[in-house]
Amino acid sequence: MAIIPFHKPTLRRKDMDAVLQTMVDERIGPGERKTLFLKEFRERIGFRYGVALRTIVDALTYALKILDLPEGCPIGASVLAPSFYLDVARALGHELLLGDIDKEHGCLDIEEAQRLVQNGCKALLLHEPVCQIPVGVEYRDLGVPVIEDISQSLGSSFEDRRAGSWGDLVICSFEEDGVVSCGGGAALVFNERERLTAVDELLLNTGSYVELPDMNAALGLIQLAALDEHLHRRGELYSLYSKSLMKTHHRLFGIGHIDFEPNGYGFCTTLDSKAEDVIAFAKKYEVSAKRTFADSLAQDHQEEFETYPVALPAFHRSISLPIYPFLSQSDLQVILKVAAHLP
Repeated sequence: MAIIPFHKPTLRRKDMDAVLQTMVDERIGPGERKTLFLKEFRERIGFRYGVALRTIVDALTYALKILDLPEGCPIGASVLAPSFYLDVARALGHELLLGDIDKEHGCLDIEEAQRLVQNGCKALLLHEPVCQIPVGVEYRDLGVPVIEDISQSLGSSFEDRRAGSWGDLVICSFEEDGVVSCGGGAALVFNERERLTAVDELLLNTGSYVELPDMNAALGLIQLAALDEHLHRRGELYSLYSKSLMKTHHRLFGIGHIDFEPNGYGFCTTLDSKAEDVIAFAKKYEVSAKRTFADSLAQDHQEEFETYPVALPAFHRSISLPIYPFLSQSDLQVILKVAAHLP
């Protein structure tokens, strides 16, 4: 039996027709399909303007640039945010200050966000990890712009709030493992027209190098068309995994409320045992498992438990199991069995 892969793109063979048509049209660079994909994505999450770019690094870079922040100013983020946040901040000459996470939803704790703003942060980078959204808080009330990263939360909702409704600007990655995959790419969206002018100025000399190619956008259009179906299936799997996990002494990472509708981007559990032991256990049954936050900013703060008392236990002891719409029934049964017997 081959090992069950951790990620699998939600693409069918017939979906490749859209890419083949793009090649036949001999327009594979940024063009009409990119514009259409961006329009449909914006409308999906409720924003008026935006830009489709080649990478999430480009999207975060553009977001920070159009905010026109003071040179060298600090920016706040969760210690569990992706490590590339620091690379982008440093490349633009900014300092990144870190805060702990909320124990319920795993996003930046609101009191920590307030502390970061009081310590001089001129913007907040809101990372929403493995399906989670920051229910019950309003970061914008702190008086600084919020860049919300919905790469892992797109489609998640709680009552009348959904991913994308906490930020002044929203970025989203469309990499291979994304809820929506273009095989690479990202979007930056917002509602203020003056920011569109700032984006257009940035694109003047580099547009053809950083905008999303039509080849990728064609894949994205197929993904958006099937998104509701994929989210429904991901939600079903998430529920099945959660029920299996309840048979163990481990706990689900993040929101456990019945009204929370996760997008099923990932399934994460925070263990009462060593992550390495559980990963080895899963591997015995040919199931890929990974430490959820191995590539987060916490890797450089692993022993600072007094500063990050909620985040660091999650960093050290959280693992994720494969979850995606195209899991076969036989693979699903194996994963559920593993989830129900995690040591």
